[in-house]
Amino acid sequence: MDRYLTDLIKKDLQKKIVLLSGPRQVGKTWISRQLYPDSKIVYLNFDRSSDREVIQKEIWDRSAALIIFDEVHKMKGWKNWIKGIYDTEGIKPQLLITGSAKFDAFRKGSRESLAGRHFHYRLHPLSVAELKADYSPQEAMNRILERGGFPEPFIAELSVDAPRWRRSHLDSILREDLRDLVVIQDLRSLEYLVDRLAAQVGSPVSYQSLAEDVNVSAPTIKRWIHALEAMYVLFCVYPWSRKVKGSLLKQPKVYFYDTGRIPAENESGRFENLTACALQKHNHFLEDTQGQQRGLYYLRDKQKREVDFLLVKDTKPIQMIECKLSASEKQNFTHFQSQVNPGAKSILLCRDAERNESHPGWELRSACHWLAELESTTTL
Repeated sequence: MDRYLTDLIKKDLQKKIVLLSGPRQVGKTWISRQLYPDSKIVYLNFDRSSDREVIQKEIWDRSAALIIFDEVHKMKGWKNWIKGIYDTEGIKPQLLITGSAKFDAFRKGSRESLAGRHFHYRLHPLSVAELKADYSPQEAMNRILERGGFPEPFIAELSVDAPRWRRSHLDSILREDLRDLVVIQDLRSLEYLVDRLAAQVGSPVSYQSLAEDVNVSAPTIKRWIHALEAMYVLFCVYPWSRKVKGSLLKQPKVYFYDTGRIPAENESGRFENLTACALQKHNHFLEDTQGQQRGLYYLRDKQKREVDFLLVKDTKPIQMIECKLSASEKQNFTHFQSQVNPGAKSILLCRDAERNESHPGWELRSACHWLAELESTTTL
């Protein structure tokens, strides 16, 4: 299966350094090795001692077509180091840097910038849109809802392999990756926090309430959530405010890159999480490939009326999106329409919708078909 970024990355590698980040086991190494299947590729992982020596001594084979530096952002002063390589040697061989954490999460050494020397892509799990060449929209959505969008559990022969993979996946992140970013003395408490967040996905997060449940301080909860976000375990969606800084102080909602982590009995939560992942992937794709400024928020007022998602382009709201299992459930578009943007489109995504409908001010859409076209749509 070709991933949606393969051709774009291959094209940009001919011009500059390419940075490729994304969750652990989302397919970064696989896509890297598929770029030049018939050419020599050197793969160096900074977490492996033998590879680390090659990186630090700069003795990799210059005759290779591509050098892949994995997790090199953990090296002190890595930006200044790769900048020096690029400035003195150029991109022969081509240079690809991959990592399972946000590259700005590790504030080590020089503040040197790579401005003008790189392109950055964020690789997301599989989505309905990415799978439409191999699955019908309904089949793709149902399989993601059942197994999540990470390649290994998605394509596994048996559905029981998905929860087995999920357990080891989180354990690897908590025990191997997070230790480089934040001090965690009680892994069981952190695991419990992940379970609590997954159980209440789609609801605003109360740091104080979670602190009481987990038996740690509210600042610790907030720090742990930020660390999990930096490691691409989850992402936060904040309430919309025209003063964006103000919105960051309010309660965020938390969604997981792995939709399969949401408890199966929470059908509406899983569906909302799948939609959040698709919208976040769509935004990142447009930012990384076209330089657009995109944002994903939710709407909520003092009376607790709410719309699940608000898409923003260049600080301007462009679309409200509500997720429902059936078309009979209530939506709040009319209440927010004049406050947000009278011209903004409003879409009610229904998991079980049998047909599309047009209503004054909003449209009902079959979720699987709308999501199947999302990433190829640049007008949103």
